[in-house]
Amino acid sequence: MKVAVTGGAGYVGSACLRRLVRDGHEVLAVDNLSEGHRAALDGQSLETADIADTARMTAILRAFGADAVMHFAASTNVGVSVEDPALYYRNNVAGTLGLLEAMRAADVRRMLFSSTCAIYGTAGHDAMSETLPTAPESPYARTKLAVEWMIADFARAYGLGYTLLRYFNASGACPSGRFGEAHAPETHLIPLVLQVPLGQRPAITVFGDDYPTPDGTCIRDYIHVDDLAQAHGLAISATTPQTAALYNVGTGRGYSVREVIATCEAVTGHTIPVEIAARRAGDPPRLVAEPGKLQRDLGWEPAYRDLRGVVETAWAWHRANPDGYR
Repeated sequence: MKVAVTGGAGYVGSACLRRLVRDGHEVLAVDNLSEGHRAALDGQSLETADIADTARMTAILRAFGADAVMHFAASTNVGVSVEDPALYYRNNVAGTLGLLEAMRAADVRRMLFSSTCAIYGTAGHDAMSETLPTAPESPYARTKLAVEWMIADFARAYGLGYTLLRYFNASGACPSGRFGEAHAPETHLIPLVLQVPLGQRPAITVFGDDYPTPDGTCIRDYIHVDDLAQAHGLAISATTPQTAALYNVGTGRGYSVREVIATCEAVTGHTIPVEIAARRAGDPPRLVAEPGKLQRDLGWEPAYRDLRGVVETAWAWHRANPDGYR
């Protein structure tokens, strides 16, 4: 297929774009480069555009002859969403509305949407399946759920096929060492922890050590970005103009913040000092996937099943590229 990838120069978007190329698809990245990196595209075509610009997006999709859209473009910082919800509703909800209108005008009838496990909120379950009720606890998570609803409404009214992937904590880097995670500012736990042995910060701040978990810190399901890309490749190939599918994407195993820090210490050989701070608003205590549906329906299996392998790829990337993409 010809697949347009919004947010295609970002961390997850670019990994999925490169996977599409390996799977034999023709790709076009669409990114405003506010956070993405040209170097992550590995030479693939890029249109610099904002998804909210419906006229521009319509022209891009028509000229490319897109069969499908993979939609990653979004603001994703939970804390910032609490401080500035208007930004998140504008970028995530209004932006996606502009994109959907462009898809409708250009007659593109397949969509894969990058959603999030955060829409489940504080579920209180050891493993989270797609049947759980949604209870998002941050503006970021609420915008993602609103977009899911919007896509489903467009599908029913206008004949759009879609797959929603609610994934857990994307992490790790390309095993080749060429591509990895580079945010400014960085917000994800593993690269933040690795900044300590790199000499870029004196200690790692842990937001809350009084959660109802075994060691008091939040538990998350860390999925390697290449495993995430594999799931996207399988899902887009299975999406037709009649599809209405939903999958959680995670390993099914959770690690606490303290366990992440200990693993980073073991991989890097450095002691990592910890500073405890107050909880952040909107952070659920535990988010761990039940990935059985994705495995049964699409045959997905993660290559990285434990945290150490994920951290090893991240450390190799950050050690070789301490300043990110150049």
